[in-house]
Amino acid sequence: MRRPAVGPARPQRAEGRARVSFRVGLGATRLERLFQEGCAKIRLPIPIDHADPQAILINTAGGLTGGDRLAAEVDLGPQASACVTTQACERVYRSTGTDAVVENRLRLSAGARLAWLPQETILFDGGRLFRRLEADLVGDAELVAVEAILFGRQAMGETLHSGHLYDRWRVRRDGHLIFADDLRVAGDIAALLAPQPAMAGRRAMATVLFAGAAPERFLEPARSIIGPGGGASAWNGKFLARLVEETGLALRRRLEPLLTLLMGGRALPKVWQL
Repeated sequence: MRRPAVGPARPQRAEGRARVSFRVGLGATRLERLFQEGCAKIRLPIPIDHADPQAILINTAGGLTGGDRLAAEVDLGPQASACVTTQACERVYRSTGTDAVVENRLRLSAGARLAWLPQETILFDGGRLFRRLEADLVGDAELVAVEAILFGRQAMGETLHSGHLYDRWRVRRDGHLIFADDLRVAGDIAALLAPQPAMAGRRAMATVLFAGAAPERFLEPARSIIGPGGGASAWNGKFLARLVEETGLALRRRLEPLLTLLMGGRALPKVWQL
């Protein structure tokens, strides 16, 4: 009997999905549902001193490469308040051609308050990442969100001569689009970031968004925190800041006080504290 021809083995890919929802009960925000599958896990540390509950997203695959897929969903009920972060920086390794895909979806009911605070993503030379953030807010829901990326590891002398990043944000309130942002860089990333109008060769950048009441109150203190390596604007119920720095450490030192400001003085998650 002739054996069927066997083609090349398909590389194993990491896939994971996680969902978490919080609701108010007995005077406090409490976990309602938790789902995790594949390499996506969620840990829920015990809140200290009546702090908002936290959900920590974990990728047990230890990083991402071409063809890997991660998805996370966060749902907050009316008046609920929570913080979602990641255990560590996400790493995007060299790809053989396809993108690693990360899709995050946030749903906030009226009066809810969410701090979406993933730690930095590190893009390695040859890495490819498509990342999408979709947020749906109802009524007076409040969102603080950050996404930061490090283009290579400066301490290792790494230069990104190839790679691809597509970062897409869509935020809606009561079904109406209030914020849309698309960032795409591809090819010789180091050369693309070298000109002064881009990043002047800096390796670390972040986008920070606040969607809520009276964002103008943050402008002056935020600009003082950001310094010369970025800028901030506020309009139509939104505050937006862009930051660029030489290193991830320098970027983190700007982000920590900025996020604390936007969160009304609430403490950042312990995993953020260097």
